[in-house]
Amino acid sequence: MLDTLCSRLCAKGATPIEWEGFNGYALNFKERVLRVVLPRMMASGSPWFWRPEFFGAFAQTDQMLLERGWVLVFLDLPDHYGCPHAVELFAAMHLFVTQSLGLSERMAVVALSRAGLSAYNFASRYPEKVCALYADNPVCDFRSWPGGIGVGPGSENDWRNLLKVYDLSHAEALAYADQPLSLEVLRPIVDAKIPILHVCGDRDEIVPYQENSLGLGQNVQQLGGDYQVIMIPGGKHHPHGLPDPTPIVAFLEASIPCH
Repeated sequence: MLDTLCSRLCAKGATPIEWEGFNGYALNFKERVLRVVLPRMMASGSPWFWRPEFFGAFAQTDQMLLERGWVLVFLDLPDHYGCPHAVELFAAMHLFVTQSLGLSERMAVVALSRAGLSAYNFASRYPEKVCALYADNPVCDFRSWPGGIGVGPGSENDWRNLLKVYDLSHAEALAYADQPLSLEVLRPIVDAKIPILHVCGDRDEIVPYQENSLGLGQNVQQLGGDYQVIMIPGGKHHPHGLPDPTPIVAFLEASIPCH
C-alpha cells in the first residue's frame, strides 16, 4: 500500500519531504500546500488523521500515530477559524486523499486550540467523513476566543481576521449561533456516533475551559453522545497534549474504520 501511495503522490507532482524521521510528500493543492507524512508500515484499514492547524506543534500524538501506521495529512490553511470557505476546502482535501490516494473514507481529527473550530464545523457538515475527534484545549465558541466576550482576553487581531473570513460584522458575530458547542452543530456528530475526546487544562488562561469544552461536553452528553475528557488540574493553554500520548492514541485506534 505504501508503494502505491507514493506512486500516486508522485504522479500528482508531489515532492519528497522528511519530518521527524518519517518520509512524506508536499504538493500544491487548491493554491495551498498539502503535506502527507507516511508511516514506515501502514496499519490495517489505511487509517489517516487530519490536523487542521499547527503542523508539527506539540506533535507527540502525531509521532505515535505515525509509528502505529497512520498517515498524517495537513492542508496549509491557517487562521480561517472553521469558516464555511475553509470547511469546503477541507472537504476537497478529503475527497483527494480518499479518491486519488486511496486512504480510508473516514479520518480521525487531531485539533489543537483554534483548530477546534475547523474540526467541529467540518465534522458537523460532513459527519460521514470522520471516525473520531480528539481536541486539545479547543476553541468551541469564537465569541470566547478570539472575541474575548467572557473571562478570557481574546485576540483583537484574530477577531478582525475572523470577521473578515466569515464576512460578519461585529454585531453579527456576537449573535452567531452556529458555534461548535451548540446543539445544532453537535447533533449531526452525535447522530453519526463520532466519539469525542478532549484534553483540557482547568486553568486555561487563553481558551477558558468553562466557556468552551465544559459547555460542549454537557451538550454532547445531553444529546446522548460519546464524550470523554482528560482534565489536567492546574493546566494552562500550553503545552498541548500529554507527555505520554498513549491514552489519546488508544482512543483514536479504537475508531479505525476496519474495526
